[in-house]
Formats: sequence, C-alpha cells, structure tokens
Amino acid sequence: MTNSHQRSPWAWVPTLYLAEGIPYFLVTSVSVTLFTQLGMPNARMALFTSLIAFPWVFKPLWSPFVDVLRTKRWWVLVMQAVMAITVLLLAWLAPKGLFTIALILFTITAFCSATHDIAADGYYMIALNEKQQSAYVGLRSTFYRIANIFCQSLLLMMVGWLQKRTDVAASWTYALLLCSGIITLITLWHTWAMPRVEQEKEHKDAGAILSEVGTVFVEFFRKPGILLALCFMLLYRLPEALLLKLCNPFFLSPVEEGGMGITVGTIGQVTGIGVVLMLLGGIGGGLWASRTGLKKAIMPMALCLTLPCIVYVYFAMYQPDAFWILSLCVGIEQLGYGLGYTACMLYMIHVADGEHKTAHFSICTAFMFLGLMLPGMVAGYIQEALGYLGFFWVVMACCVPSIIVTEIVRRRLN
Repeated sequence: MTNSHQRSPWAWVPTLYLAEGIPYFLVTSVSVTLFTQLGMPNARMALFTSLIAFPWVFKPLWSPFVDVLRTKRWWVLVMQAVMAITVLLLAWLAPKGLFTIALILFTITAFCSATHDIAADGYYMIALNEKQQSAYVGLRSTFYRIANIFCQSLLLMMVGWLQKRTDVAASWTYALLLCSGIITLITLWHTWAMPRVEQEKEHKDAGAILSEVGTVFVEFFRKPGILLALCFMLLYRLPEALLLKLCNPFFLSPVEEGGMGITVGTIGQVTGIGVVLMLLGGIGGGLWASRTGLKKAIMPMALCLTLPCIVYVYFAMYQPDAFWILSLCVGIEQLGYGLGYTACMLYMIHVADGEHKTAHFSICTAFMFLGLMLPGMVAGYIQEALGYLGFFWVVMACCVPSIIVTEIVRRRLN
C-alpha cells in the first residue's frame, strides 16, 4: 500500500490551488457584485471592497513567521478550515444586510487566504523536487484559473439562475454555502492527501526573524532603479484598478441611471467568455515575450492592457443590449488585459532577481496589489460624482501615466 510520502501530487496539487484561488476571487471580485446587489452605494462598496484586500499588500511582513512556525501543511489545513467557517458565516449574515459584520468576515477570509498563499506555495516547493515542480506548474496554474472561472462566471450564473426562482438574499446564501462546502471538502481531503513532508521546527527567536525580514527589505529598497520600478508597479495597472470595482455595478445598474441593466446571470456568462480570452492572452503574452524579449514587448503589451478600456466608454454611450456585442467587447478587453498583465509579471521577475528573489518577488506583488487597492478605494466616489460615462473617460485618461511609466522603464531595460 502506498504511504503518504509516496502519494501522487495529482492527489493534492489541483485541490490546493483551487483552495488558493476560490477565497481570493470571493474577496476581490464576488464581494463587489454581492454588495452591489444588496444595495450598498458604489462609493462605499468600492472603498470597502478595496480595503478588505489589504492582507495581500502586507503579507510579506508575516510570511517569515509562516516559514518558521509550525509546518506549511499545518498552516494550509488551519487556514482552509477557518476560511470554510468564515464563508459559512458570510452565507448566513451577509444577505441579511449586516454589512459591517460581513466586511469583517471578508477581511478575516482575506487574511487567511493571503497566509494560505504563503504556506501553499512553500509546501509545493518542499513536497516536490525541482523536476516535479516544473512538471506540475501547469497543473497548479490550471486549477487556479478554474477557481477564477468558477467564482467570476459559474457562481454568478448560478446566482442569476436562483434569482429567477427566489429572492436576491436567498440566492447569495446558497451561493456562499456552496463555496463554504467546497472549501470544507477540500480541507477534509487534504488531511489525507497532503503528505507529511516536514518536521516540526524549533521556535526561532522573534528578534532573529525580524532581523532577517529587515535585511530582505533593506536589500530590496537598495536595488538600482527601485523607485522607477515601484512607480511602474503602482501605475501600470491604474486603469484596470478603477475598472475592477465598477464594471459589474455598471452592468447591473438600470439603463435610466446610465448602466446596462443586465442580470447577474448574464454578467456571469459574459465574464466567463472574457476570463477564457484573458487566459489565452496570458499564454500568448508569455510566448510573445519569450521570442522578442521584454524590452521589445513591454510597450505593445502596455497598449494592449490600457487602450481596450475604451469599450466601456462605448457601453456607457450606446448601452447595447445584444449579448454578442457585450461578449465581443468584454472579450477584446480581457484578451488585451491577459497580454498586458504578462509584461507586469515578467518585469517584477526582472526586478526581484538576486539572492532573495522569492522574498523580493513577494514584495513586488505587494506593491502591485497596493496599486490596485488605492485607486479602487476612490473609484466609487469618482463614479458617483461624474456618472458612468464620465468615470470611464477618467479611466481612459489614467492610461496616460501607465503608458508614460512603461516607456521610461522600456528605455532602461537591458
């Protein structure tokens, strides 16, 4: 009989990255549609759903403690169990309009999810040798993307189907119960499927840990050209940061209020098509950059990321209701996003290269998340002041700093 140390990675890699993706997309994406449908104004919704994502910005600060306290497997199982409970409580409380409690629960879920990211990625590197890590990297990314499609498309389609048969609150209760159930089943599965590949560690002195963290941060901020790199990470995705918080509220808003007046189920269908094209764009972007090099690819990729945002100006001006038009426009925008996001990831890998590249890449991603969080916090206030059409013109104006900083970076790349 096969013992736990010989268990195939196929038994746990897919579910590990489903468990990494589902809570992330629940917090960063599904929460926007949930609070919008429950009646939260756009300004408050965008502010609060941006703030609850702060753990992904600050997770490099506590990642060393996850690394030295207990085992990665322990952290994975505990974080999954807590997330199953918090999402279960969300299913019960959020649809009742208890927004403050719901936001607290989403924040706890975000903290656990960010910690789970640290532990899961660390466990992957410990449980598999270098050859296996390369062999299964496609599998882990595939199931993370499946989590994306599930949350941003299938879950919303389910909510839309339920809302034809029951009320808004009940539909979200059932949807969140499903998510909690999935995370619970994954947790129970992992108690058997994840091999015990680590020994419990001796506790390190907190001062020594903090000293190590300080060294990593000091070395990061001493990198040549780091200020330009940070500007790039903060500004490159600026148009997207604004769009992320208002796309679905715009689709849901009545036509007479400047929105599109479509159902949440239709949003799920359109988004599903967009996500698939985004993934294809990411694959194409990787192949493109590998052939031409980042220096030649980065500016065209930046244009692919920013300029397709014009489709939302078209939506706000003409409010088309044909499904094929919605799908085509969102598909083009998401395909461009997939291509453009590749440049961001490759540049962060370039910046992080060096002795502590794993920790430095984590810091890069933290600044990237900060670049999404800060604009998202004010997106709703801009929209309420200018209306949807005015807001989308602001998004287009924000393409300018993104393109400018990309050109400066391009000139300095080797």
